Amino acid sequence: MNKPWDIIKELESDNSRLFKESVVTREALADNAEFFQGVRLALDPMITFGVKQISESKSNGSGLTWAVFNNQVQKLINREATGHAAQHLIEGLIGLATIDQWNHWYRRILIKDLRCGVSEKTVNTSINRADKEEFQVPIFTCHLAHDSANHATKLAGSKIIEVKLDGVRVITVVYPNGLVTQFSRNGKELVNFEKIKAQISKCADKFVEPVVLDGEVMSASFQDLMTQVHRKSNVAADDAVLHLFDIITLREFTRGYSDHKQINRSFTLANWYSQFNQDLPNVRVVGQEQVDLDTLAGQVRFKAINKEAIDGGYEGIMIKDPLGVYVCKRSLNWLKMKPFIEVTLEVVDVEEGTGRNEGRLGALVCAGTDDGKAIRVNVGSGFSDGDRVGYWSARNDLVGQIVEVRADAITQNQDSTYSLRFPRFLRFRGFEIGEKL
Repeated sequence: MNKPWDIIKELESDNSRLFKESVVTREALADNAEFFQGVRLALDPMITFGVKQISESKSNGSGLTWAVFNNQVQKLINREATGHAAQHLIEGLIGLATIDQWNHWYRRILIKDLRCGVSEKTVNTSINRADKEEFQVPIFTCHLAHDSANHATKLAGSKIIEVKLDGVRVITVVYPNGLVTQFSRNGKELVNFEKIKAQISKCADKFVEPVVLDGEVMSASFQDLMTQVHRKSNVAADDAVLHLFDIITLREFTRGYSDHKQINRSFTLANWYSQFNQDLPNVRVVGQEQVDLDTLAGQVRFKAINKEAIDGGYEGIMIKDPLGVYVCKRSLNWLKMKPFIEVTLEVVDVEEGTGRNEGRLGALVCAGTDDGKAIRVNVGSGFSDGDRVGYWSARNDLVGQIVEVRADAITQNQDSTYSLRFPRFLRFRGFEIGEKL
């Protein structure tokens, strides 16, 4: 059986993706369980060790077996060894391992970077070819929403409505023993919200098994928040607040879905929070309201909530199926609706496209005044390929025409002029006979 550290060096020797996949497939067919157990520890984002600095080895020990390493590393995973105890444990492992074992294998597992150009996708592709499902590395995903604009028929019946926050998605894993870890929506561990984690940790013993709290972190300034998310030093995130909107067990999250209905999960989350909210000053639960979109009263209330969200500065609203389950992928159980504005402007210039749009319309340069603000913006989206060809051939007739542009918001440039965020062409005005401008 090939030694894992020798396999890592082999994978480093060639940058070809096909070569790397062939090596991993070969080891899967050979049932090299030790290699794939280590790969799982390194690549599964849900497994963390709670250590930051792992030094390289400069001298050979007598040799470190996988059984001994795996036994000791479980103490790091379960946080049975932290701080100085964790450092002492690691120093002991370094003393036992050979230089090759440590620097090319065990250390890379602990820093969660195999440094050989192999990702979980590479591993899983190779494993599927070898039909060795037991060696697969879990892919980190969470529940994502579809845009309601593309699924208008789903805006019917009973729905749970909540505001859509403009922050950073945070998946918080809580263990009954008080261990709390946090991840971005892509599975990158977040370590800068220690105040929030400490508060949740004190309330963790209510859970009989590990759970996942799904939510969004916001702070006084979104820009400040974005600079703090992955910063490793000079962290100042004490004003950050975690707004929770869902809860499932870790077991369900790992398998990719929960059978529990949205309305029941929301009740479970609210019930837990109501018991501990005094101990959670940096944690909130997002408010929800259930409306029936099949009734006139429900439609009126739905529009009112949407307006309240816009007026309150939120990103929009979320529309959730009360009977929907949690699935770790994009699902119609959750729909998002973002506010938009429509502005009427004049075409002042027409620009040719580049790349695949060379020789046809690239953008309309539009200008005008809206709400007392002088706006000038290039509108380059919202056109079909046919539109781009036709409008470019008629470009001399477009200047001076009136156009309606849909955008997320009016924005102010550094020079105090105004533009539009995410402008999209909607329609020309005045092309229909008898239409009033």
